[in-house]
Amino acid sequence: MSLPTPYDGSSPLFRIGTRPLDPAHWLEPDACRAAQIEEKLRLLAGRPEEVFAELPESRAAQGELLGLVTEHMRSRHPELWRHNEPETPGEHGSPLVAVSKRVQDDLLILQRHGDGWRLTAGCLCFPSSWVLAEKLGQVLADIHQPVPGFGPGTRQAEIMARMFDAMRPETPMIRWNFSLYGDDRLFHPDVSGPDQPRFGSGERADPVFLRVERQTLRKLPETGAIAFTIRISVDPIERLETHVDGANIALSLAEQIAALTPEQLDYKGLTLERERVIRRLGEIAEATPT
Repeated sequence: MSLPTPYDGSSPLFRIGTRPLDPAHWLEPDACRAAQIEEKLRLLAGRPEEVFAELPESRAAQGELLGLVTEHMRSRHPELWRHNEPETPGEHGSPLVAVSKRVQDDLLILQRHGDGWRLTAGCLCFPSSWVLAEKLGQVLADIHQPVPGFGPGTRQAEIMARMFDAMRPETPMIRWNFSLYGDDRLFHPDVSGPDQPRFGSGERADPVFLRVERQTLRKLPETGAIAFTIRISVDPIERLETHVDGANIALSLAEQIAALTPEQLDYKGLTLERERVIRRLGEIAEATPT
């Protein structure tokens, strides 16, 4: 397994940015797998109501996703799959909880209703500033209502809905997203207000952590539901200094942040931090061999 891969700067923020994914690379565990699964188990034991939610109608899709993940992991990563462990539902009889305990990724299920694709189940142990219980049962546009340009009635919301309708089981999709945080907590449901400092109180933005989401979408062939997976990587921004393309990544991140609108800066929690974090990324670019 590889180390987590820093965001490469090639997928701009506030774009849908999906592309086809080879099914063989649907779920890709990395070197953080064991530690993240341990943290998942801790959260599921201690805060189950905060990391798991479901609607009854999702149970068939949950079972189908358990089977699909099991097939994929046994085929692609057999060394990580315990063959002697029964494939049975977990707490509350939920297949989603059972399979989520065995993979690094968070797993969510969306199902088509007359008014659009609704979130009907999720095991979300590592949220990036959102709360699962608040989104359960909502359609895509309402889920993304806080995201500038993605709420109800926007062009991006219409494109997303059409993309979900057109998805085929044989063609998963992948996209990347990044955020900058002042800590490395995996369970991060809280939202920083636009008027709150995020990276310490000194002149220099420190600490800064690059939080990357590897997101995939895959249509389930039997139920027609869509599985949404999220694998999280969190690294101190200094890791870019040793990355082979670290200078270019730092410059790309700085350019993207500089181009954000006031609404986008508010959403990303960077309104007060814009100049400080751009300067910090510039320091990294200068210090990184090219």
